[in-house]
Amino acid sequence: MTEQAPARFRHEFKYLISSAEVAMLKTRLSGLLPLDAHANGGSYRIRSLYFDDYDDRCLLENENGTDPREKFRIRIYNHSDARITLECKRKERGMTHKDACPLTREQTECLMAGKPLTGVGELPPLLRKFTGEMLTRRLSPVVIVEYDRIPYVYRSGNVRITLDTGLSSSRDVSRFLDPELPRRPVMPTGMQLLEVKYDAYLPDFIYQSLQLSSLRQTAYSKYALCRRYTR
Repeated sequence: MTEQAPARFRHEFKYLISSAEVAMLKTRLSGLLPLDAHANGGSYRIRSLYFDDYDDRCLLENENGTDPREKFRIRIYNHSDARITLECKRKERGMTHKDACPLTREQTECLMAGKPLTGVGELPPLLRKFTGEMLTRRLSPVVIVEYDRIPYVYRSGNVRITLDTGLSSSRDVSRFLDPELPRRPVMPTGMQLLEVKYDAYLPDFIYQSLQLSSLRQTAYSKYALCRRYTR
C-alpha cells in the first residue's frame, strides 16, 4: 500500500493596506508576475461558508493563537456552483496547510442545513473527516465570508501574492448559493488585505516590490473578523 505523502506546510503572512496601496501594488506586480489563470478580467470573487461548534472553538482558537488548529469551510467562486470545494485549513508552528475535495450541489445543500452526509464509507477522506467532526463536535455553518481577490503567482517557491478587497459577510447561511445574498461590509473604510504565501522562500525581487512605508502585519483571519462584526 502506498504511503500517504506528508502534508506540505507554507508560510502565510497578512497585512492591512489602504485602497491606494492596492492600486500601487497592482502597478508594481503586474510588471513582474502573471495573474492566476482563473482571474479572468483581473480578479475573481470568493465566497466561503465557515463551520464552528456550539462552543465557538474555531473562533476562540483563532483569536488565542492555539497551535495547532483547524477550521473547515465550503468555497465557491464568482457565485457559481460549477466548482464547489470543501477545505480544511490547518495552522501549525506558524505555517499553514490546506486539504480540499470537491462537493456536489446536493452535498453542499445538505451541509448548509447542518446535516451530516450519509454513506460515509464511500466519501473522500477529507469529507469523511468532516462528517465525523459534524457528528462528534456538532459542527454547523455559522458565517459567510465574501471578497474579491486579485491573485499573482510565481512558480519558483510556489508564491502567491493576493490583494483581497471588499471583505463582507452574512449570517444567512441558508443563502450561501444565492448570488443575490445581502452582505455587510466588514473592513474599516478604505482598508484592504494583502496576503503573501510561499513554500520555502520568497524571491528577493518580489519581497522588494512589496515594500510599503505603512505595511502593518496582522494576525487576524477573515473568518474571525466576520464572526465578530456580523450579528
